[in-house]
Amino acid sequence: MDSKLVNIVHILLCCILIGATSCAHKSGHRSREARVQERRGESDKVTQVSNLETRDTSVPDAKVRRDIDIPVNNEKKIKLEGSQIFAKYNSAVFMVFTSDGFNGYQGSGFFLNSNGLAVSNYHVFKGTSVGAEQIKLVGSDQPYQVTEVIHSDEEEDFIIFRVNVSNTNYIPMAKNRPLIGEKVYAIGSPRGLENTFSSGEVSQWRDRNLMQISALIDHGSSGGALINEFGEVVGITSGTFYDGSQANLNYAWSIDVVKPYVNMK
Repeated sequence: MDSKLVNIVHILLCCILIGATSCAHKSGHRSREARVQERRGESDKVTQVSNLETRDTSVPDAKVRRDIDIPVNNEKKIKLEGSQIFAKYNSAVFMVFTSDGFNGYQGSGFFLNSNGLAVSNYHVFKGTSVGAEQIKLVGSDQPYQVTEVIHSDEEEDFIIFRVNVSNTNYIPMAKNRPLIGEKVYAIGSPRGLENTFSSGEVSQWRDRNLMQISALIDHGSSGGALINEFGEVVGITSGTFYDGSQANLNYAWSIDVVKPYVNMK
């Protein structure tokens, strides 16, 4: 069996593992002020294998990494159509497959620079074994791995990491946060449907870094990119506020949570 076929089989096995739970461990997050309802499934309560090596998410020095440059959009801002944004940044967003030793899960992530620096939700990686993550890029059957965790934060649900790939397409980081009513676009992989595009508006800011959005978010979208009309990433999509609600109550964490740990150029 050649290596390409082995890689395809590996990815298919990951897809089978995720089964009906095509999101990562937790699709929601509870904000202290907003009282966001968490959506934890039974899979979150699985006891870890006693000898399973898990990721150390503690970071001794929470400070800017001067060796990590994040490009920002310094050009004249031009509003883009949704179709233009998707065509430009579709390949900057990827699928994430993780495992806790019992079950497989799927989430999303996206690149912040051309050197494989990426971001996703913390809960996509929480409790997974080191080296077990599989990153699937658009149009590629080769699985990639996480080689370094730069910083992670459970409270604001983000993780910054590096993938063993170079010359990656990326989304420039916005300098300013969007206002209520501004148009936003989400790219993620809900239910394993690779790089699904949706659009909406910023409905409200519910916490210092937590925004309510009307762009559709579902299981598997966790960790995807929320992009403004100028093609800049403004948030990390995370989930919905309440299960079973008929209202379009979705949320994303502001990309501002990442800025203290990188060098914006």
